[in-house]
Amino acid sequence: MGGNVAEPGTRERLVDAAIHLLSEGGPDSVQARKLAADVGVSTMAVYTHFGGMGGLVEAVARTGFDRFNTRLAEVPRGTDPVEDLFRLGDAYREYALGSPNLYSVMFGISAPAGHRLAGGDVTSDGPGEHLPEGQEAFGQLETVVSRAMHAGRLRTGDPAAVAGQVWSAIHGYVLLEIAGYFGELGRGMDIVGTPIAINLVIGLGDTGDAARASAQRVWGG
Repeated sequence: MGGNVAEPGTRERLVDAAIHLLSEGGPDSVQARKLAADVGVSTMAVYTHFGGMGGLVEAVARTGFDRFNTRLAEVPRGTDPVEDLFRLGDAYREYALGSPNLYSVMFGISAPAGHRLAGGDVTSDGPGEHLPEGQEAFGQLETVVSRAMHAGRLRTGDPAAVAGQVWSAIHGYVLLEIAGYFGELGRGMDIVGTPIAINLVIGLGDTGDAARASAQRVWGG
């Protein structure tokens, strides 16, 4: 426990340890004492590198968003922007289901050690409105929405506002699926998730036939 708190890599190892504790034991397991024991340093390391547990929770969220951005960026973009939008939504869902406790910290749903990440307006271009990593993730969605508008698949409007609607639908769906409200894992996509996606883009200006064709290429059926 008496390791050098300033040792190179200590900050990253503390964040990784916190994410591991989150994954294994949920937000209540993220405690300075446990983190220090896992990393082999004193609890002072949390204050040296993060200023306290609040700074650590923010660093965990930033790392979560970095990984989230990487996952979304891996989604292939094709010639059908609505299909791309659906594929981004699918990747979003997979990430949330694969790391539900980290996801809950990223979006301020849980509060490890009593520290909850404050949200911000991702639809604003103003400085300091949100974690830049979160803004980047939202920006990927906004870019595809803008492409769909230019292609005539969605009505022309404010891409950020429309991306916010899409994000809201995905976020609400995955929270309910994580909580088990749609039965066995995956069943909800057939009876709730895919219909929401299709109905949403139709409401935003796409035709029924085009929306269903794009969804079929992503989810089959």
